[in-house]
Amino acid sequence: MKNELFSIGPFTIHGYGLMIALGILACIAMGMYRARKRNMSDEAVLDIAIFGVLFGFLGAKLLYVIVEFPRFLEHPMSVLGSEGFVVYGGIITGVITAILYCKRKHLSFLEYFDLLMPSVALAQGFGRIGCFIAGCCYGRETDAFWGVTFPEGSLAPSGVKLIPTQLLSSAGDFLIMFVLLLYSKHSKKTGNVGFLYMLLYGIGRFFVEFLRSDDRGTVGMFSTSQFISIGIILLALLLFFKDKIFPKKITTEE
Repeated sequence: MKNELFSIGPFTIHGYGLMIALGILACIAMGMYRARKRNMSDEAVLDIAIFGVLFGFLGAKLLYVIVEFPRFLEHPMSVLGSEGFVVYGGIITGVITAILYCKRKHLSFLEYFDLLMPSVALAQGFGRIGCFIAGCCYGRETDAFWGVTFPEGSLAPSGVKLIPTQLLSSAGDFLIMFVLLLYSKHSKKTGNVGFLYMLLYGIGRFFVEFLRSDDRGTVGMFSTSQFISIGIILLALLLFFKDKIFPKKITTEE
């Protein structure tokens, strides 16, 4: 939980940034490996990853600005210069980027969606460990034995035991990765692996939000991320079961 790990000259290596970098590298490595095994373009995987990361960070920051808009109006540079990001903003803009890339390169988006979502879950698992090191995305106070006390200087309140929501989220992300990898071996319908990611991540994020205590915006009785999760879950169910919900009409020629 020491975010500043070490320094090399004027450069300081932060635990949060290091885990994000490791997650991105692991995501790319897994994606390219699985692409080669499936005779898909590993170059396309690299391109999607690079563009997805760049625009994903922008999207995550944009959604954070939206969530913190009143504070942004008062102190814009403080919000823009903070370490605040909203993961859902990055996921949404990353997916949009991948759709546009695949369309431009005449590739099947759903095939690459299925291919890459286990890798995305892997990257998120590393990222949440980075959150734990930095102390962001912290949980509510607890008296449980597994509560964590953060030191002075972290983003989490120090001196009190908190629910380690970052580690719970990380474990959930790694579990989602394994479930998707297993499911991908049996799924016969293109897109279902990606839709299953949306469903599992949405459900997990919705419930973890109940345990968090950091300020992250609200929409009615829900946090911003819970509100988005509801939409993601409903969309995932619709896409996953669309053939049963909207069965194709069988036409016969007389």
